[in-house]
Amino acid sequence: MSVIDTFRLNGRIALLTGGAGRYGRQILLALAEAGAKVYIASRNVEALETVAAEHRAQGHDVTALQYDQGDKDSVLRLVDEIRNREGRIDVLVNNAVGRLTKGADDDADNFAASMAVNATGLFVLTRAVCDLMSDKGGCSIINIASIFGMVGYDPWVYEGTDMKWGLPDYSFVKGGMINFTRYIASMYGAKGIRCNTISPGGLRDPSHPDRFLKQYAKTTCLGRIANSTDLMGAIVFLASDASAYVTGVNLPVDGGRTAI
Repeated sequence: MSVIDTFRLNGRIALLTGGAGRYGRQILLALAEAGAKVYIASRNVEALETVAAEHRAQGHDVTALQYDQGDKDSVLRLVDEIRNREGRIDVLVNNAVGRLTKGADDDADNFAASMAVNATGLFVLTRAVCDLMSDKGGCSIINIASIFGMVGYDPWVYEGTDMKWGLPDYSFVKGGMINFTRYIASMYGAKGIRCNTISPGGLRDPSHPDRFLKQYAKTTCLGRIANSTDLMGAIVFLASDASAYVTGVNLPVDGGRTAI
């Protein structure tokens, strides 16, 4: 097998939580173009089905399923449905995030609701998928964290804008996700399951004001914010056999922001 062939995902069954959002769309495109059969799942299955239909029109094998990561029974039903259809899951990308607080002054009950989705729900789903993954090896879990699980917010980047920033539960969850990756890597490595994290930096959005984009660019080595394709290479690498001896790693995809 050539080194290029090790990046291919032909015949792999992938589950991507989310899929209609800014990160999810490029993650889905990466998995589908690399040859995987992809299941995308979220609460809003109508939005996902629109995305799935677009991919099927391009010849990709994409199926939208509904689940609620804050509901244990819903999570387990999702895994069981894929088990019944395919018998296995080879790649899991934990990308979904939901029910975040509105800021540091938000009610503590809202913080608890966020944890039910973004911490407990993540654990329940990952454990269920690990139980379904093959003992033959070659399985990969990719957790989508954030640089805000590694560093604090930089208020200067937002100066002169009306942008809201500083969500305590987001930082809490993404920091925990990075170490949860190490736990899964050590716990399930003997079963042939690898687990790694991608920690993206800022991703350009049409709503971003020019001042923010210019200020953010100055905080990175590459002098720009991420675009709609910058995660794709890292996703294919960590999902495929090209990274067969890589596990427990947190890979910042941030243009060098955390290197400064």
